Amino acid sequence: MNLAKVMGTVVSTQKEESLVGLRFLVLGVVDGDGRPTGATVVAADTVGAGVGEMVLFASGSSARQTRATDKRPCDAVVMAIVDSWEIEGDEKYRKGDDD
Repeated sequence: MNLAKVMGTVVSTQKEESLVGLRFLVLGVVDGDGRPTGATVVAADTVGAGVGEMVLFASGSSARQTRATDKRPCDAVVMAIVDSWEIEGDEKYRKGDDD
């Protein structure tokens, strides 16, 4: 799993039939300190995340192991909205705190 910040949404009116009903988000990958790495990912959203929220996402074959993405051609999936994280006792992020 990886940490990312939701940057936006992707809308697609024409898509593979098995993807109908999934919502897609543009994610900006962050490091352990919450700093952007420069990488972006489009991921299926299974938890109702919103723009600006920090999330956990999985990619590759792990992305197809949620109930919403099982047997669907997804390469990345948002599977959790992050409330906080800390590294070695140092809190790096807490939802709702200003950056």
